[in-house]
Amino acid sequence: MRTILLGIMAFAFSFHGQSQNKNVTDVTKTTTTKVTTNEGEKKFVKEENVKEVQNIELKDEKANTLNIETKPSAVSVTSTTKITNPDGSTRTVDIDRSSYYTSNGNRYELVLDASGYTMSDGLKKPALLRKTTTNSYVYRNKNKTAIGYFDVNGNLVLETYDDKTDKVLVETYTIIKK
Repeated sequence: MRTILLGIMAFAFSFHGQSQNKNVTDVTKTTTTKVTTNEGEKKFVKEENVKEVQNIELKDEKANTLNIETKPSAVSVTSTTKITNPDGSTRTVDIDRSSYYTSNGNRYELVLDASGYTMSDGLKKPALLRKTTTNSYVYRNKNKTAIGYFDVNGNLVLETYDDKTDKVLVETYTIIKK
């Protein structure tokens, strides 16, 4: 009997060490897009999850005091985007680069699709960006194939090899800040 009583007391007092020392905010936004084509209706589901974690730090800890103020601390933000295609396959994108970009006075829209991104100026057939295993993208439109990547500022940089000059041409698409 004494063993059971000591076990219950140990179990009850173990909850004291499990207090939460973090502020956690977890927000999920789901967007469903239905596209009707001559083949039928296709449904894309985009799930954006943003998780913010902040450690709780106290200002001046004094013995035997209650209601101690907290001091500001760094917030760790993790954002992931999960895309579900009409065929049921899913993929996860760490950073969604969908936005508007400019280059040579023209405005382009970069949008997530089933296999990567599409890039369109609204007039012509959109160009395709497909992710490679080396964290870069293959850019393909009607008459151009290039390697693309995003720089530290979020700009899209395309590198194209020119046969005539035997050089690599660099073209930068600058992100439009919201």
